[in-house]
Amino acid sequence: MTQNELNFAATCITAMASQPDAQEKIRQLLLDLITAHSQPVAPDRQSCTLPKLNFTSSEINAMPKTFRTEFRAEGCTAHVRKRKCGKNSYTYDIRYRRNGYAIYVTNKNLETAKKLFLERLKTAQSLKDGPVVPKTFHSFSVFYFENVRIKKVSDKTYLTDFNRYNKHLKPYFKETDLKKITTAQCQRLLDNLQAEGKGKTSDELFSLMNGIFRYAVANHLIPYSPTDAVVHIQHQRESGSALSKAEEAELLQKVAGTPYEICFAIALYTGIRPNEYPTVCFDGTGNFIIAKNSKQKKKRGDKDVYKKIPVSPMLRPYAEKYPDLKMFTPKYLRVIFNEIMGKRHILYDLRTTFYTRCLECGVAETALKTFMGHSLGALGNAYTDLSDDYLLKEAEKIRY
Repeated sequence: MTQNELNFAATCITAMASQPDAQEKIRQLLLDLITAHSQPVAPDRQSCTLPKLNFTSSEINAMPKTFRTEFRAEGCTAHVRKRKCGKNSYTYDIRYRRNGYAIYVTNKNLETAKKLFLERLKTAQSLKDGPVVPKTFHSFSVFYFENVRIKKVSDKTYLTDFNRYNKHLKPYFKETDLKKITTAQCQRLLDNLQAEGKGKTSDELFSLMNGIFRYAVANHLIPYSPTDAVVHIQHQRESGSALSKAEEAELLQKVAGTPYEICFAIALYTGIRPNEYPTVCFDGTGNFIIAKNSKQKKKRGDKDVYKKIPVSPMLRPYAEKYPDLKMFTPKYLRVIFNEIMGKRHILYDLRTTFYTRCLECGVAETALKTFMGHSLGALGNAYTDLSDDYLLKEAEKIRY
């Protein structure tokens, strides 16, 4: 690490010392500095598979006869997965999928999850006889996630939705009979969140409840969805604002000569979403920036979808200066950005800035959507395959 980098880091630590959660912010700063100056590693995963789950002889004896022989002969065939569900908390998912059975339980305590799993074995019914559709809220919601939600959204969205469900809906409705859940209960939950200033959470939960209850209607468990009569007004989200050209210059000047210079240059001149920063890299030619498209929906098991943004004349000097790209995490870059911009802007405004400059420079709409990682529509996605030469030609317009 150079002296300039050390001086800049010291300045940031001094500025953060008086802020709330200063210790955590400084810890994260130092962690990111160490990460940036070490060999690159794969981004942290949100879940990990643990060794196969072991059961004692007494636990096997307590199982229904259908499962005893298999567990004795095969060893453990149930798999446990540890999932991150908060800053310092995890849930343990136990699954058994074999011989026509699909059994799933989850809990924050592994031993409790194990007990729930053993209980679930007693009521398990083979899918060969047709799936058993639960009739209580939590059990049915898990059924919905495992059979519907998992097929419609990306892994990241699925995990976020399930964590949100566990935090708000599960403790509120618990194992209430679906037929007994009323519109008033749903309305009260959303109104309370709105009163707490959690408008976005209220929007997300309203959408999630709609999906769960409408699937219950489709399975003939309830005659109509209790959310049909809920009065829900979507909260007004604040739109970001583009940096002025003077603010662009100010940002890049204040991080000049530090490892953050290339990070902010890429954010400004590619429009990459903050949550995509850890996936950014140069392609083999040096003409494109590659990043995972975090908003591209895909079925689980499919390959990740990547996008590539040409290195424009505005980004080229930085790309040549920093060929060995090391991108910091959005959490840390947000701290640096806020120290420079204050309350004038948020980190996501760098994406807004890129979009605005592309419009001002006359970049074609189709190319701009490709740069931003937006869909071209069903027809456009099916029949459009833009060449690298075309994208590079359009990127040459980004010059100001």
